[in-house]
Amino acid sequence: MTLLDAPTFNERRARMIKWISIAAVVIVCLVFFGTILYTLDFPWQLWNWPSDHRVNVFLNDVQAQNYKKAFGEWNNDPNWQQHPEKYKLYPFSSFMRDWGPDSDYGQIKSHKIIVAKRVGNGVIMGVDINGGSTPIFLRVDDASKEIGFSPIELYVGP
Repeated sequence: MTLLDAPTFNERRARMIKWISIAAVVIVCLVFFGTILYTLDFPWQLWNWPSDHRVNVFLNDVQAQNYKKAFGEWNNDPNWQQHPEKYKLYPFSSFMRDWGPDSDYGQIKSHKIIVAKRVGNGVIMGVDINGGSTPIFLRVDDASKEIGFSPIELYVGP
């Protein structure tokens, strides 16, 4: 077969090859991003990322035994030492009883957010501390960005 004997152009076949190529690229992209999301701890809750980040920063400060900075994260007030009277209901001494090395958890060496859910005007999350069997439930308020203990516990599952 020579160049002059080439078959006629089949527009239907060319269109089908084009659409199959596009579909293959889309499927590869979906598989790639799906794999990335699957490897995250809780990909279906990515919209809670700002609250998750606040709790992670707070717990990283507690792990580093930087309790004054952690108390500032807890109250969303890095300058809390300039006006400690504002925190009479939950002073730094109470914070140290709850989060210091002599707390119920002992010295915090690891943490992992295992569940998070938006409830009302905040996000409640269950945090596994030091690989314990029961998570602690914290809440981040949407308006004030303060962290606190949650009165609501979420179902963690088997």
